[in-house]
Amino acid sequence: MRKDEELSARLLDFAAEVISLVQAFPKGPVGLHIGNQLIRASTSSGANYEEACGAESHRDFTNKMGIVLKELKESRYWLQLARRISLVNPASPVDLLLTEVEQLIAIFGKSISTARKRMANEKWKMTNE
Repeated sequence: MRKDEELSARLLDFAAEVISLVQAFPKGPVGLHIGNQLIRASTSSGANYEEACGAESHRDFTNKMGIVLKELKESRYWLQLARRISLVNPASPVDLLLTEVEQLIAIFGKSISTARKRMANEKWKMTNE
């Protein structure tokens, strides 16, 4: 499996696991609000990654990857909040999801950094040729 396919699969699995987690949230206003926000952010990260894979330029790729990273960080926030206010029971997979989102944040942060360096090197080469 190629690296982009592996990341797509991880993001899809992450979103699916988040959806399963949210289905167990209480149906009151807090559970509904946090659940909706969490589902939106976690599913958006994968959708935006798919768009980044089809980017038309390095700049477009970097911008879309930045959106993926922002959505992953937002997912982390909502997962932490759900755990902090005991919205989920201790046996829930929230800690596994937090571990996965931390790994994904690290991967996408590094990818963006690498892409920006490549853009800067290409720009430098173009101005010095």
